[in-house]
Amino acid sequence: MRTSLKGQDAPQQQEISTLEEIVQRQGVHAALKYLNSRTPHRYTGIFRFDGDVLHNELLFDRYDSELLKGGATPMEATYCSLVGRQEAPLEITDSAVDDRVKGVIDTSVVSYCGVLIQDEAGKPFGTLCHYDMQRCEERTTDLPLLQAAAAMFYQKLQTGKTK
Repeated sequence: MRTSLKGQDAPQQQEISTLEEIVQRQGVHAALKYLNSRTPHRYTGIFRFDGDVLHNELLFDRYDSELLKGGATPMEATYCSLVGRQEAPLEITDSAVDDRVKGVIDTSVVSYCGVLIQDEAGKPFGTLCHYDMQRCEERTTDLPLLQAAAAMFYQKLQTGKTK
């Protein structure tokens, strides 16, 4: 699968091409590690919507070389729920001062950047996101790269070929 690079500048095109090669040759696990290396956030994960529940499909922790697969969380307690409702990327540098989430979500996640993963029909499937329990000063996340990855990952998740 070739991801559309239309409208991307040359560095973004190169990063998307690199990511696509990693996904094809090494799988989603290696691609999550690559994405995580580009952000100050500790975690990079894929989460799936399931009604009122959010399932942790795959999670990369920068400080633990094992790729984790976790449990379920009530959807409304997560930033992913906001990405799903808005069907748009969400970036939060510091949740303590971000009015969009004050009083809405009670969580230990302080910094977050997530994009929507959609199925072939455009229906929200889940999110691909970076997050951290600390404030991340620099916003180095490349949203076009995350959005390109989300499309690539959905296809791999459906075939069960994530390694």
